[in-house]
Amino acid sequence: MTGQTRVFPKLLRFGVFILFAFVLWGKPAAAQFSLIPMDDTQSDHLRAYGVAYWALEAPRDWVVEWVLNYRGGAFIVYNTDEIKRKCILEGVTVESLSQQGRDSILKQIESSNMELVTLEKAPKVAIYAPPNHEPWDDAVTLALEYSKIPYDKIWDPEVLSDEIQKYDWVHLHHEDFTGQYGKFYRSFRNAPWYRERVRLYQQSAKEAGFDTVAEHKRAVTVHIANYVSQGGFLFAMCSACDTIDIALSAEGIDIIEPEIDGTPMTAGAQDKLRYDNCLMFEDFTLYPDPMRYEFSNIDCGPTDGLPPVYQNPRFGLIEFSAKHDPVPSMLTQCHVDEVPEFRGQTSAFRKEFIKDDARVLGEFQGEGAVKYVHRNFGEGTVTFLGGHDPEDYEHIVGEPATDLSLHKNSPGYRLILNNILFPAAKKKQRET
Repeated sequence: MTGQTRVFPKLLRFGVFILFAFVLWGKPAAAQFSLIPMDDTQSDHLRAYGVAYWALEAPRDWVVEWVLNYRGGAFIVYNTDEIKRKCILEGVTVESLSQQGRDSILKQIESSNMELVTLEKAPKVAIYAPPNHEPWDDAVTLALEYSKIPYDKIWDPEVLSDEIQKYDWVHLHHEDFTGQYGKFYRSFRNAPWYRERVRLYQQSAKEAGFDTVAEHKRAVTVHIANYVSQGGFLFAMCSACDTIDIALSAEGIDIIEPEIDGTPMTAGAQDKLRYDNCLMFEDFTLYPDPMRYEFSNIDCGPTDGLPPVYQNPRFGLIEFSAKHDPVPSMLTQCHVDEVPEFRGQTSAFRKEFIKDDARVLGEFQGEGAVKYVHRNFGEGTVTFLGGHDPEDYEHIVGEPATDLSLHKNSPGYRLILNNILFPAAKKKQRET
C-alpha cells in the first residue's frame, strides 16, 4: 500500500468527524430541565404538588423552582429522566425544557407580573386531629393522601409537650377549641359518636391535669399560638378557624352554658374577651346558646336555616404583585380566578372582624365576606380557609369522603396544596 492510499482513510475519518460535530453543533440543546405546567393543560393538578414535594425530599434534594403566575404556577425541576418517570407513574403532565427555554421564561418574568421562587426542602407536615374516628372527613388529610405527601398526626399531648415545634407546617383538623364538643348538642347529644367524643375529651382533660375540657383546649391553643410565634406555619379550615381565636380570647373566663359543661358562665363574659390574644379576628360576639349551631358572628355563612350574608356562588382570588408580594401570590396560585363556594360549620368570615394587618386572599367581592385570609404572627404565619370540603358544596355529618380521583383539577384543593408547599420557599422569599 502506498503512502497516498494510507492517508486517504485518515482524511475520510477526519471529514466524517467534522461532519458529525457540525451536525451535533447545529442541533437544539438537549432538555436539561422538566417543566410541570399548572394551567389547563395539566392532567392532574393535585398530584403535581405531590411530585414537586417528592423532588424536594431527601435523598433527592433536587432544585425545584415555582414560577408564580406562569402557566398557572408551573414548576421547573432540575432533573429530566427520573422526574418524567415519576410524572408518568402519577398521571401528571410534564414537558421537556431546555436551557434556552428556561432563559425565555426568565425574560418573560422580567416584563410581567411573574416571579421565580426557589423551593429549598420538603416541609415536615403534621395534622392536629383526635385519635378517634369522627363522622366526617378532613379536606387537608384527603389532599395529602391523594397527592402522596407524607404527614404525621398529632393531638393535645404532642401540642402541650411542644413536640409540635418539630414540624414546619401544621393543619388544624375540623376542631372545636372552645370545649363545646362542636356545638352538636341540639342535634346529636344522644348519638353514640357524640357521647364518645364527650367521654374522650373529658378523660383527656383529666389526664392532662385540667378540671374542664374548655381549660384543657385553651391551654392547647396557647401552645399552638406559641408554635406560630416561633416560626411555625399554621393552616386551618371550617370551625377550627374561629374556635381557636374564641378560645384564645377567653382567658380566665367561662364562656360555656351549663348544659354543656355543668358550670355557670362567667358574668359579663362577652365584655371580658381578650381580642389581643387572637391570631386573626377581633371584636366578635359569642353565641353561647347550646341550641345554636354557631360559635360567634365571625361566620357569615348559612346557619340555623338563615341565608348567608353573601349571595355569590363563587369567591374571587385576589391578584397580587408576584415580585413584591410573593407570599400571597404563592398562596393564590391557581388555573382559575374564581373558585366555587363550599360550605361548612364556618363557611366564610365577616370582613369587619378580621385584624387590620391580615391579607385577604379570596373574598366575595363587595359583600363583606372573606373566604381565604393570611396573617403574619410573630415569626410565623396563620392562614384560614372557610368551608369544609372544596368539592362537597354542603358537607353533612355522616357523608362519605370525597374521592379526589374524580376531582384531579380542583381549584379549591389547589389552594390547600399551595399552603403545604409555601414553607419550602427560601426564607428570604417568604419574608419579602
